[in-house]
Amino acid sequence: MTTPIYAIGDIHGHLDKLEAVMETVIEDGGPEAEVVFLGDLVDRGPDSKGVIDFVLNGLKQGRNWTILTGNHDRMFRYFLEPSPRLDMRLRPDLYWLHERLGGRETLASYGINFDADARLSEIHAAARAAVPAEHVTFLTQLPYAKLHGNLLFVHAGIRPEVALADQSDDDLCWIRDEFLTYPHPHPWLVVHGHTPVDRPTHFGNRVDLDTGAGYGQAVTAAVFEGTSVWQLTPEGRQPLVPVS
Repeated sequence: MTTPIYAIGDIHGHLDKLEAVMETVIEDGGPEAEVVFLGDLVDRGPDSKGVIDFVLNGLKQGRNWTILTGNHDRMFRYFLEPSPRLDMRLRPDLYWLHERLGGRETLASYGINFDADARLSEIHAAARAAVPAEHVTFLTQLPYAKLHGNLLFVHAGIRPEVALADQSDDDLCWIRDEFLTYPHPHPWLVVHGHTPVDRPTHFGNRVDLDTGAGYGQAVTAAVFEGTSVWQLTPEGRQPLVPVS
């Protein structure tokens, strides 16, 4: 019998939504369930710190969890470096503390608030003092992908027709169009988040589990068993079949 593996889409600082969806995972698979978090733990929502504490506590308890790097997690990590680093996959008019990206909300969850007159150097120094070293270490150690049989878990996607060993970290946590529009089978069923959809969707060669938590919508969990996929809901498993 195939052992199920679970995946949780983008969380974006919504600890309450994460706790609720984890209840469905534990009800279905028990506390020992293998779970992959698809990245974007932080930004936009009100409690990014609480989300990181939650997953860290689970890991300390020996939970069989893998947490992947999302582009928002990486932007947060880059900001915390001794000299803040800009993620080169951003548009020139955007930066982590831009109101569209949610870095301000992440810092607020650590008790850091600032006004329009604040200097970047002041915000950076406050962030480095407030964010626990354990959180920084955690963010620097997150992998970009997890291969599990015929399943490949990543945050954003892959560059089609490129071997896994040759995929770039930038693509794994940022790619969109080239991956989303590719119509052919990949060597694996790719399970990802990053690009919001109204509901979890199985596209045949990929499964998108980002259901818009970054915009106040749901955090979604799914379970994979053999070639079958289900969304987990408070009412139990709901089949996810490829859309035509």
